[in-house]
Amino acid sequence: MRILCCIKRVPAPGARINVSADGSSVDAAHLGFTTSPHEECAVEEAVRITERGGGEVTVLTVGGAEAGEQLRYAASVGAHRGVLVLTDGSPWDPQRTARALTAAVESLEAADGAFDLILFGNESADSGGFQVGVRVACALGRAVVNGIKGIELSQGEARLRARREIEGGFEVYELGLPAVLGVKEGLNLPRYPTMRGRLASKKLEIATLAPDSSAGGQRLRRLHRPVETVSDTAILGQGADAAAAAVDAIAELGLV
Repeated sequence: MRILCCIKRVPAPGARINVSADGSSVDAAHLGFTTSPHEECAVEEAVRITERGGGEVTVLTVGGAEAGEQLRYAASVGAHRGVLVLTDGSPWDPQRTARALTAAVESLEAADGAFDLILFGNESADSGGFQVGVRVACALGRAVVNGIKGIELSQGEARLRARREIEGGFEVYELGLPAVLGVKEGLNLPRYPTMRGRLASKKLEIATLAPDSSAGGQRLRRLHRPVETVSDTAILGQGADAAAAAVDAIAELGLV
């Protein structure tokens, strides 16, 4: 089983995101970076599949040289190969990113054969466009389903079953291989890298590809940071002395 995971370097979740003065970019001066959480689950699932049935996990990303950090992290938890489509690190729109990834996949498959399964995160943690995986799948002419939180593969069969949560239950899709899936956080619990894995990842030889794509039709106009809302907390009192004030507050809220 040959599996490809497409990942993205994003600001660490929970970090305070500051926008540059002209609104054209994110100020990354004090930000930490990581792999988008959905894609961490994609890498974990790919590694589990190959641990059970054999195969190879390749991790692919588009970005600047610093994105090699995320490829090495994937190697530290079990991925076998890392491929970087090297850019100047400036943000790309989903159309251009999808074109670059499609060209990279076609190049890798021409050299080593088709991937049985390509995994994307359902959406990236920063831009949340929900587009790249679907665009790549369509360009490659392969079946794709997003929102996946369960994957079942039968040994020796060229098909898989993918489960997507819906209100009150699940939808189950059966796809022939090769196929493309967009997975969601919660598909599994990603492992932490071991010391042995971290040391091995330092030896990972990252293959570098030149970007082969034209600019997309989408343009960034301005980033806007919503105004933060601040709420005040009033202490009504302590013990029995606060009872009357608490009743008045509940009455103001219309709860009695």
